[in-house]
Amino acid sequence: MEKLVIAYSGGLDTSYCAVSLSKKYDVHAVSINTGGFSKAEIEKIEANAYKMGVSTYKNVDAVATFYRKVVKYLIFGNVLKNNSYPLSVSAERIIQAIEIVKYAKSINAKYIAHGSTGAGNDQVRFDMIFQTLAPEIQIITPIRDQKLTRQEEIDYLKSNGIDLSWEKAKYSINKGLWGTSVGGSETLTSDKPLPDEAYPSQLKHAEDERVKLTFDKGELVAVNGIENDPEINIETLNNLASAYAIGRDIHVGDTIVGIKGRVGFEAAAALITIKAHHLLEKHTLTKWQLQHKEYLSSFYGMHLHEGQYLDPVMRNIEAFLESSQDKVSGEVNVTLKPYHFSLDGIKSKHDLMNAKFGSYGEENKGWTADEAKGFIKILGNQNKIYHQVNTEL
Repeated sequence: MEKLVIAYSGGLDTSYCAVSLSKKYDVHAVSINTGGFSKAEIEKIEANAYKMGVSTYKNVDAVATFYRKVVKYLIFGNVLKNNSYPLSVSAERIIQAIEIVKYAKSINAKYIAHGSTGAGNDQVRFDMIFQTLAPEIQIITPIRDQKLTRQEEIDYLKSNGIDLSWEKAKYSINKGLWGTSVGGSETLTSDKPLPDEAYPSQLKHAEDERVKLTFDKGELVAVNGIENDPEINIETLNNLASAYAIGRDIHVGDTIVGIKGRVGFEAAAALITIKAHHLLEKHTLTKWQLQHKEYLSSFYGMHLHEGQYLDPVMRNIEAFLESSQDKVSGEVNVTLKPYHFSLDGIKSKHDLMNAKFGSYGEENKGWTADEAKGFIKILGNQNKIYHQVNTEL
């Protein structure tokens, strides 16, 4: 039989795909770890994969790759889709798709399968990247093509001797380095919030806690003075902040397939890192750098969300964002509190408030009163001309 690689999560959909496709193909299952997998969970997924009839199972550790190729630029750009969502899951899918293609090519597979339905964003992200990087590999999507119900999948698996616990959890949780998505019956409508118990992290600490974040050229290089790789620092910060139940929200946005979507998320480290980084930028970048970064970052997040990661414009925007971070170095003090956090201030040798030209609203040292009057007079010329020409007498 010909080789087929399946993007395997261990859930019901990919389990159905593995069992059904193993009857026709030599199936090789692969999971891409972009954060959130424990060693025990990986071992359980592997054991179940072999029960589904796959020939081999591989778990690819792509956490560092995910940070280096995607998360780093989401921080540089302070990317929050619709001013709220840090692109937790959509960003992961891009790297997962790329790594799956690499693995498929490495074993000379002729087919790639995934368990996406025909109603979501993931089918677009996976298919676009598979088609672009490996047009010679055919994409197989049983769930989408057969329009299967959950019960039909369960019945099929049971008929093939696979009788695991497929009871649908009340809330679907998708955890990764950059946050956790939370879906439930409440997110299928527009009027209901998710209850506290829906979120994976519950409030454990009531006393405020100060945290010092150190950035070097825009990257989070230390937490409380302890240096480590940025992706590890993000995990450390998340462990600290999730104990305060920080980072909960519900994102509402436009899906790639044209319908509105609503999903809950918990992204303590992502939100704190972005907000702390942005505060440091406010002190160290010029107003024109901040202005142009804002709209380019918005485009970057939108293109990433919609699966356009491989378009060369993304490398162009990344180059701009990287260049903008040259002076974004320093410390940001954050206070963690139950359900929220505050940004207390920054220290940086590049802080533009340290200039000797004056203190805002207090005193000026770099210009005289007459120079200020002349500047204001010329600055207002266009407004004065417009109103003189267009004022009706």
